[in-house]
Amino acid sequence: MPVSSVCLLVLLLCEFLGGGVLSVCPTMCSCSGGHRVVDCSLRSLTKLPVGLQHNILFLNLSFNSLQVLDNQLSLYGHLRTLDLSYNRLERLPSALPRSLWEVRVAGNQLHSLDKKDTAYHWNLKVLDLSDNELNKVVFINNTLLSLKSLNLSWNRFWTVPTNLPPNLECIDLSHNYLVQILPGSLDRLPKLVKFYLHANRFTWLFEGVLDKLTGLEMITLGDNPWACEEEENMTRLLQWAERTQATILGCPCYTKPICGQTPNRENTTLFTWPPPWANKRAGRDDTQSPALSNIHQDRRSLSESEEKTVLLAWGHTSTAAPTQFSTKNPQIKNHAVHIHTKTVTMTITVITTAFSPL
Repeated sequence: MPVSSVCLLVLLLCEFLGGGVLSVCPTMCSCSGGHRVVDCSLRSLTKLPVGLQHNILFLNLSFNSLQVLDNQLSLYGHLRTLDLSYNRLERLPSALPRSLWEVRVAGNQLHSLDKKDTAYHWNLKVLDLSDNELNKVVFINNTLLSLKSLNLSWNRFWTVPTNLPPNLECIDLSHNYLVQILPGSLDRLPKLVKFYLHANRFTWLFEGVLDKLTGLEMITLGDNPWACEEEENMTRLLQWAERTQATILGCPCYTKPICGQTPNRENTTLFTWPPPWANKRAGRDDTQSPALSNIHQDRRSLSESEEKTVLLAWGHTSTAAPTQFSTKNPQIKNHAVHIHTKTVTMTITVITTAFSPL
């Protein structure tokens, strides 16, 4: 064999090995799919594990102690799904791969989302930023055009963010401190199908603020301190609730939990997305379907009466501001599935009492 051919072969082999194409699965992780599906969750990691292939598709780093990942994930240009939930991140890592379809950063310490953080993620379909400290997110017009699902629940928002991506189909803003929706801020969301606003601090809404949501099929308004005694402020919202084609869970100022012109009882089993690890442990692959995160996995064990009580509970209209709580406690992080089971039991007890006949 000519010397030039041998040299070329050696160079190609070195590049092949050095590029990580033949690298083994990191010792602290588990891998499948030719080492392109990598699970490094619950490993007490403080830094990105060594030995990841450059062509990985799925990376789960949830339930660790990661604090900074800036510019460390940019090499993985084939990555589709990234789960950074329940770490110690204070901001969304910079230079995330533009190939991403799904990003989950729930249960961290994010305080804001800057416009540059998502400016180039035109492939992103799912973004979960729930259970953080967010009070501000900034999106640039005509960006995130592929984004369908945005979860901002369990944060610290006082007003619904403006410039929301235009093709969103599901927005979860439940369990915040929302008191208002600015006029016009929802006008560019004709494809919105599901809108979760329960467990906030709304007392009334500006006239016509929901009118442009022509594709809306379901909205949750329960557990808000609606000022029902202020007839002038509430009349138009109640009129909209009567004429809308959407199913409303938690009708303002009404004792019935469901209203709207076409109530769909099947929609009572939704609300917040279950975390990916819960779906995997239950053998599910439906990460897009909203569900009651604390109840979803345990409904099979409930009696029919208990199940109906649970499903109607979130439709209850409260006269007091909701109590916030977080799942950032280390014990909850390390024993998430066990704690969720306990939460279900407690929820059933409280709700059954609230709905028991006098």
